[in-house]
Amino acid sequence: IRQRMNSIRQVPSRVKSKRTETNLGAEREHFDKQQLTVLLVLTKSKANYSMTVAEEGYDSRNPVPSGKPFGYQIIQLEMLQPFINRCLKVLNWLCYPWSLQDCMRHYSDIAETGILWANLRDRYGYGQLVGLYTKLLCSKMEFHTKHPEIRCNLEASDELLERTAGTDINNVYVVHHFTWVILFQLTVEVFDYMDVELRLAEGVLRQLNTSIAISTLTAGQCKLAPLIQVYQLTHYKAIVNASMISSTGKYLHSKEPLAWAFAYLKMCLKTFFNKARDMLYFKRLIQIPRLPDSPPNFLRASALAEHVKPMVVIPDNEEPEDQEEDDPEPLIDVSEAASVSMASQPQVDIFDQAFGPPNNGFDDRDLQIDSLKQEIEHLRAELEKIKAEAQRYITQLKSQINSLEAELEEQRAQKQRALVENEQLRMELEATRQRNAEHENMQVTFVEAEKRAQATELRYNKLKEKHAELVANHAELLRKSADTVKMLSATQQTQEEVARTKQQLAFEVERVKQESDMKLEEQKFELDKLRREVEEKTGEILRVKGTLQTCEKASEQLNTSMSSLQAEKERLMRCVSEKEAELSSLRQAAQLKESSLQQERERSSKELGDLQVKLKDKHGREEQLLKKLLEEQFALLQGTVAEAEIIIQDAVAKLDDPLHIRCTSSPDYLVSRAEATLVSIDKVHAGHAHYLKNLEDAGPLLRALAQFSHLTADTIINGGATAHMAPTDHADRLTENCRECATQSLHFLQELKSKASIKSADPASVRVIVQKILRTAQGLRPKGMDVGKEELGDMVDKEMAATSAAIEEAVRRIDEMMNQARRDTEGVKLEVNERILNSCTDLMKAIRLLVLASTDLQKEIVESGRGAATVKEFYARNSRWTEGLISAAKAVGWGATELVDSADRVVLHTGKYEELIVCSHEIAASTAQLVAASKVKADRGSKKLSSLQQASRHVNEMAANVVASTKTGQEQIEDKDTMDFSGMSLIKLKKEEMESQVKVLELESMLENERLRLGELRKKHYEIAGVPLEQVAQDNGLRTPSPTVPSSPKPSKPTLMKKPALAQKPNIPPKTMTWRVGDEALN
Repeated sequence: IRQRMNSIRQVPSRVKSKRTETNLGAEREHFDKQQLTVLLVLTKSKANYSMTVAEEGYDSRNPVPSGKPFGYQIIQLEMLQPFINRCLKVLNWLCYPWSLQDCMRHYSDIAETGILWANLRDRYGYGQLVGLYTKLLCSKMEFHTKHPEIRCNLEASDELLERTAGTDINNVYVVHHFTWVILFQLTVEVFDYMDVELRLAEGVLRQLNTSIAISTLTAGQCKLAPLIQVYQLTHYKAIVNASMISSTGKYLHSKEPLAWAFAYLKMCLKTFFNKARDMLYFKRLIQIPRLPDSPPNFLRASALAEHVKPMVVIPDNEEPEDQEEDDPEPLIDVSEAASVSMASQPQVDIFDQAFGPPNNGFDDRDLQIDSLKQEIEHLRAELEKIKAEAQRYITQLKSQINSLEAELEEQRAQKQRALVENEQLRMELEATRQRNAEHENMQVTFVEAEKRAQATELRYNKLKEKHAELVANHAELLRKSADTVKMLSATQQTQEEVARTKQQLAFEVERVKQESDMKLEEQKFELDKLRREVEEKTGEILRVKGTLQTCEKASEQLNTSMSSLQAEKERLMRCVSEKEAELSSLRQAAQLKESSLQQERERSSKELGDLQVKLKDKHGREEQLLKKLLEEQFALLQGTVAEAEIIIQDAVAKLDDPLHIRCTSSPDYLVSRAEATLVSIDKVHAGHAHYLKNLEDAGPLLRALAQFSHLTADTIINGGATAHMAPTDHADRLTENCRECATQSLHFLQELKSKASIKSADPASVRVIVQKILRTAQGLRPKGMDVGKEELGDMVDKEMAATSAAIEEAVRRIDEMMNQARRDTEGVKLEVNERILNSCTDLMKAIRLLVLASTDLQKEIVESGRGAATVKEFYARNSRWTEGLISAAKAVGWGATELVDSADRVVLHTGKYEELIVCSHEIAASTAQLVAASKVKADRGSKKLSSLQQASRHVNEMAANVVASTKTGQEQIEDKDTMDFSGMSLIKLKKEEMESQVKVLELESMLENERLRLGELRKKHYEIAGVPLEQVAQDNGLRTPSPTVPSSPKPSKPTLMKKPALAQKPNIPPKTMTWRVGDEALN
């Protein structure tokens, strides 16, 4: 198809002249449509190809046809996701203005595809590679969207980089203060871009072995194919990085951080190139250069020009079909599909259809056309090489020019500094000459000025002290100025203090100026005075000239003193000049400080204006947010009220539900629910008052309404359930009160839903109805049992003492049985009896410790819970818990007595071992009942509760030892005869087998019947105890447990069925409690 396309494009001009312009345009359009159709079909077929095949060589080497509209239609296909690397080729080589825009339309699809493939954990690792590749593609689109002036293939000159950074040679201030920031940011972004590419290459090479065998397989080539575009981009990035680091270094004091980053990436890139250079797949497609061993020295300006830049070269394609192409190959290779279509259909040439078949099958002009095309391709390749070489030379020359210009600027600056120094030296020399002339004129006048010199020295000392004060004041002013700058940048409130500080500084500077001027005037006055005195002394010297001749010795002394005075004068003059220089420097510093303070004040005023605008915006947003908050709070309140109405309406519906007739509840539980509802009504009232005071916070009211709705519904439901067991009058009154409670509650909730009536809403009517329900439930409570509530406290102490006495009696009886067994038995029976009785003794001791721990915990509970009431009042107030505690204590004592009786019968061979096992189970269950009854009102962190639980575990262990000893003794005593199968025929064996099956079925039937009987007995036990099974479940708020009722394997043992008269189950609050602890521990 490509050959046909090229033949159509390169029709000779003499043939084209035979066509009209209209026919040519129509045929060309028709041909493009056919070509697009073929490409679309081939793209879908190639995307759906099931085998893993790498892309063709010409697809990897050559770019996509630039400016072809059908290329982007192919990219937009849904089936192009496996060939997503073509989008990167489009960005690399289609650098016309619309390429980036066309690819950015699919940014979200590419990103989602990458996330999808990255989360896919396939066995071949394609998912992770596709995720890395899409991440690279997204990074490239983001980079070029942010910097559209840089070409997509990253070919950028130094002028383009300078223009991208916004460099303006006419504005030196902008160059030195802003350009380096933009260049530095651009350099870091290119580093990040290059890092993403190196991660992709690392991920591909990590999954592949660098051996020749892997790179020649189709699966390996499919993974290596996308790296060709990475190679073509990374060498450009290395060049751009070097240029930008060199440009950024003009504005930075140190290039070392960027140089280190460049060296690191250069090392990774070198490793990447070295690994890929040895693979056969890359050798035939692309020529990878060798990178230099060391990066350029960015600290030297001419090092960049000497640096050898890496160039990735694409070798000339040796395939004849690629040499014949005038334009780069299309996005999708259609050679395979074209061969398939030509094999399945007769080949028809579009040129032959339009102009008819040629006269003969060969034309010399075809050879000429082919040779000319080859020459054009050869010349084009040479031209590209010449352009690349010229570009490289241009870049090197530009870098050299830049370095030379930098050196020239430096020499100019040095020359300027030298001129300034020379001028200063000349001025100093002139001043020195003038001073020397003045000194020569004044030599004669200082003969008798020794006393004046001393006075001058004193004045110099004073001047020196004054200078020290000036230096100290200057340092103090500098510190105050620094503090003032910090205070200016802190807040707006310190602005007035800054103004006052500035006035003080100005006053101090003015004062320093005035003092300096005064000192100068004083010095000038002293000099004038000295000069006048010198003139007066000159006259005196003329008068005494005659006397000097007679005083040579005195003259010599005077000459010596004069030389010393001259040296002193020179020293004083030097000090004066130094002070003048310091004074001028102080004036300059004060002027600079004043200008900086002015700038700081302007900046502060500007920031103040911005802050005021932001403050106004913030107030507006706060008002909007407050309004939104009030609306949201009221919406939450309406939602909560609506949900509460649904809960209460559902509870009222349960009263008329036929299925609810079977539900029952105790008056005590209804009383607890009604009391909890009254507490919740108080919370609703408090939350309602809080909400009316602060409409922004509806949290307390929402929480109170949620609790109120649930507790009210629970009270209504349990009131109806209690009415099912109450007398008719009480039941009707209780049901009517429940309905009225629901009506008043719904009315109260309805008032809360409206803003107009929310202030007048009052739950007082609901409180009145709930109090009526509470009084009715209290009237339905049982009036009392065999024992009054005032006697429960005494009963607890009596039952605990009786239990302890029963355990002591059991221990004494076991000791007697042990002595009797040692006298009457011997051998294996004696060993078995001793083991059983010893385990029973240990169990009794553990039970005694458990009873003592329970007594201590009971005393702690009474002391912590009774408050100001007496012990009897505490037991009377918690009557159900007290009755459960008494019942548990009686059960423990009764179980210990029964265990001793069973052990006595086993030792005397009148009982069964199973009786001991059942009694052990019953004791374990009774102790668990005692622990549960004591644990109800105990504090979780109580140490005595921990001691009680530890004693309970010890009892379970001892009970398990009793069961184990019993089973072991039973196995030792019982004789197990081994069956003798000798002399038995097949028929007899079959008969014995059938008889064994009959016995097994009979025993299974008996076991099932006994289990049913055990269940009925347990159910009857609850009825005799005075608490129905359903009522226990409702009172406790949990599922009805299966308590352990001791039973004997044989009906003929009625002694095991005896229970205490007040054996009632305790009123346990909702807790997870195991009743069959003994059975679970022993089994």
